[in-house]
Amino acid sequence: MSVIQVESLVHEPYASILCYPRSDSQVVKDRVRELTRLGVTALEFEGVRLAANVPVPVLGKGTSGVVVIAHMSDKRVALKIKRSDTDREGFEHEATMLRHANRIGIGPRFIALTGDMLLMQLVDGNTLFEWMSLEGSKHKYQPVISEILEQCWELDQYGFDHGELSNSTKHIMVDSDAKVFLIDFESSSMQRKVANVTSVCQYLFNGNSFVTKLLAEECVSMEKSELLALLKGYKHERTQHNFEVLRQFVTRHCALRGQQ
Repeated sequence: MSVIQVESLVHEPYASILCYPRSDSQVVKDRVRELTRLGVTALEFEGVRLAANVPVPVLGKGTSGVVVIAHMSDKRVALKIKRSDTDREGFEHEATMLRHANRIGIGPRFIALTGDMLLMQLVDGNTLFEWMSLEGSKHKYQPVISEILEQCWELDQYGFDHGELSNSTKHIMVDSDAKVFLIDFESSSMQRKVANVTSVCQYLFNGNSFVTKLLAEECVSMEKSELLALLKGYKHERTQHNFEVLRQFVTRHCALRGQQ
């Protein structure tokens, strides 16, 4: 882990993170000034991912940005920095969607937005699969899966479609207190038909992900035809009753084998 003061970010290899993937001295200087205006005093580089050939660990890297830890006063927050090669003009849409999600208590808390940067609450946790693989997590499968479905139900009710939950590998985080966070709202919309509950159920129980395989290995066997019938009923009529029947069925099958 390296904590680098803002004024030192003009030096490599950190400059290459500020305007990843192509270093540009003027862009770096502009972004250092942008960070200073935001009140960021330092960036912290840690994580399991590297930004291509830059030997600096980061929290995440996607098609539109790189995510690192930023220090503001006495707190650590998540900072998403726009890639220099992205077609996106900025993070305005993602910020708008994050603020909408925050209104119903979902997602990391929005903090600030500039032309090239998005600041939000730092989720100090793991992806769902990483969390499920930790020792001691097995006995918390049921409440965590139930909470994931509850948050997806809240989004459905709000008319908000996350857009990426059918492949939630990077979009569901769980912290050390087993609190669930849905993240990454850049593909979200309030204009299209919602499919949060059905999408996340497909990912969890009817896909090819490591999460699906782990649940199948550790938990009570599930009759997939019954799950599909419940999903079909919920999709046809998105009511509280149909959701609760679906959630009870799912959580019942998230009990560990031999403990149901």
